[in-house]
Amino acid sequence: MSDADRHRLITDLLKEQPFASVRDLQEYLGVSAATVRRDIDKLHEIGKARKVYGGISASEGAGAGRIAARPYNENRDIAVEAKRAIAEAAAALVRDGDSIIVHAGSTCFQLGLLLARRNVRIYTNSMPLAAHLGEHGTCQLTVAGGELYREPRIIHDPSAGLPSFFASRFFVGTQGISSEGLLESHPLLSKVIAELSTRTDEIVVLADSRKLSIQARHIVLPLSRIGTVITDDGLADADAKMLENAGVTIIVANASGQGG
Repeated sequence: MSDADRHRLITDLLKEQPFASVRDLQEYLGVSAATVRRDIDKLHEIGKARKVYGGISASEGAGAGRIAARPYNENRDIAVEAKRAIAEAAAALVRDGDSIIVHAGSTCFQLGLLLARRNVRIYTNSMPLAAHLGEHGTCQLTVAGGELYREPRIIHDPSAGLPSFFASRFFVGTQGISSEGLLESHPLLSKVIAELSTRTDEIVVLADSRKLSIQARHIVLPLSRIGTVITDDGLADADAKMLENAGVTIIVANASGQGG
């Protein structure tokens, strides 16, 4: 298969999904990781796609479009090392005695793992995180009440109104980030994030850098409501400038060389 053929297949794939990991492309193309990385570098260089930590994403305007959210189990295994590095940076913001909200999602789950045995009070609507903290944690835990929505793995009662819990920080993931704000495709996640945002002093977004190239259906929160974004070192200069211009503090977690 020629370079041009591989590049065409990769760009066609990115019209159907916003991100492909190096491993995804190895299996898809039947080539080595080194070949995949050269293809990624070339497509990034010519502007056909965007090189991000762990793989490649559709470039802005390249057909990424408005997409549906990935299933939790699928999203959990993407950019894992970047998510762990972001979670470590987020955990460093938490002090003993803090009351915080940790939202559902795979990066927030990584944060919860780090806080499990800390002297903190955690409110979460994440079924996987609540189960882990209940079995392995010593932190004070408050779990959202209501029904279990197996996708996207959250517990929610639509008739309950706002929770009584109030937090110094709300740690939340997102499907995408644009100049308009945080983006989500799942209507329930959009509703819950908006509700929980009223129960905190500061919103801290945990988002690996590929999220800044993903567009989704709903604007959940404007950037003016976001205090801090913690991301990885794949953050593009243009995206960093966009966040800074909106008054958002950026923390870059060093995930380079950690695998993936």
